[in-house]
Amino acid sequence: MKRPLLLSTLLAATAFASAAWAGQAPFAAAAPDIPVSHKDRVYAAEQFSNTVSVTDPVDNRLLGVIRLGEPQPTNFSPLYHGQLLVHGMGFSPDHRTLAVVSIGSNSVTFIDTATNAVKHTTYVGRSPHEAFFTPDGKEVWVTVRGENYIAVLDGTTYEEKTRIIVPAGPGMQIFSPDGKYGYVCSSFNPETVVITVADHQIVGHVPQASPFCPNIAATPDGTQVWFTLKDTGKTQVFDARPPFKLLTTIDTGPITNHVNIVHNRNGIFAYVTVGGLNQIQVFRTDDFSKVATIPVGNLPHGIWPSGDGTRVYVGIENGDQITAVDTLTNKVIGSVAIGQAPQAVNYVPDAVPEGDGTQNLQPLGIAGQTAHLTLQALKDGKAASPASGVAPTSVSLFDQGLTQVLQASATGLEPKQPYVLALSGQADGGGTLQPLAAFMTNPAGAAVVNALGPIRQFVQGDARTAPRFLVIAPGTAAGPTGAAVQIQAQ
Repeated sequence: MKRPLLLSTLLAATAFASAAWAGQAPFAAAAPDIPVSHKDRVYAAEQFSNTVSVTDPVDNRLLGVIRLGEPQPTNFSPLYHGQLLVHGMGFSPDHRTLAVVSIGSNSVTFIDTATNAVKHTTYVGRSPHEAFFTPDGKEVWVTVRGENYIAVLDGTTYEEKTRIIVPAGPGMQIFSPDGKYGYVCSSFNPETVVITVADHQIVGHVPQASPFCPNIAATPDGTQVWFTLKDTGKTQVFDARPPFKLLTTIDTGPITNHVNIVHNRNGIFAYVTVGGLNQIQVFRTDDFSKVATIPVGNLPHGIWPSGDGTRVYVGIENGDQITAVDTLTNKVIGSVAIGQAPQAVNYVPDAVPEGDGTQNLQPLGIAGQTAHLTLQALKDGKAASPASGVAPTSVSLFDQGLTQVLQASATGLEPKQPYVLALSGQADGGGTLQPLAAFMTNPAGAAVVNALGPIRQFVQGDARTAPRFLVIAPGTAAGPTGAAVQIQAQ
């Protein structure tokens, strides 16, 4: 009676061993893979609902949200004490603590992954962007993007213990898997610096093709570092070891957002989210060839692999979703409705070692209420068809109760030119325009545009208000404006 049981156990162990190919970023290649299970959690930091969504990856089911703050206009109050613009995210090497950065309240909130309870909140300098633990868990480095330093927090007390001066506007940091180096890219200066973790000294400089780097990742084999450039739509790669030589520059597309690394049986791959094209691009790390382009939805942002590298999860910023992709087929295998405008995403294996891990979670509530629109380019007076190859501008109206936050992922425009997002009384974009927001496109002819107000009522119309239509036109808020170049799709 025992032999069949023993045989089945051996077969299961053999199958597991054959599926395990290497450790996943941010850990070293020698780290064991962790199969997807109900103990794992996928977290997304949601900027406009000020929430962190918590998803079970086995069945791609939202368990609830951790509410760190309130929507507008509550968070305008001088007495408001919640978090604002929940944005960045990292986790501890033991998978027990989540570090969540809120840009607007200059804070890092530390959350217990097993109970979803807030353990501590540390306030740092102006506009922090990302936080991550060193591989030994002894420190947490926080890029303070509104200033010129890394705030180094104690990994146990979470109190700031020192600062590392870097070029102004540090965007994100990540560490070599062996814990020797920290790599810090910049959002204001065209330079990435390499810092020794042991003594906090800058030992390397890597030129960036442009200033605006939001995200950086190291390969688990310790050989490469990849970083994205949101302003010019490029992704760059450099040698993770001295002299930190730049290896290649890849044109990935407008609003290139985040990058992460997956190791599976086919090799080591970089997955890059390209917000302006609504896709993930997948590259080999040995020859930098593109092997896949995956449509995933409007404005993909943060991305993170599962503990065994069989999946990546990506936050769809203008779709209020988190989407799962099978990394062996590079096909979408599921989507989950989450909070408003997901930014950073973390997949934390074995986050909940016991129990169901649903304590302190709340339902989505108003955070799940969003309307979606698209704008199409005008060509010869007519809206361009999808076959034109130009990705449409996606627009989301995130409900805040009395008002909405409007966010447009504008693409297909002239580089470095002023435009207005406006309301028109005509479906063709003609007539007098009422500007909602003025913006300047980046060198890739794209921009992420925000506005706030009772916009849903104006666009959709009601018994008291004639419907109006969103358009983009060249010009400034002070005027005059030119003819609309993009109009609301009907």
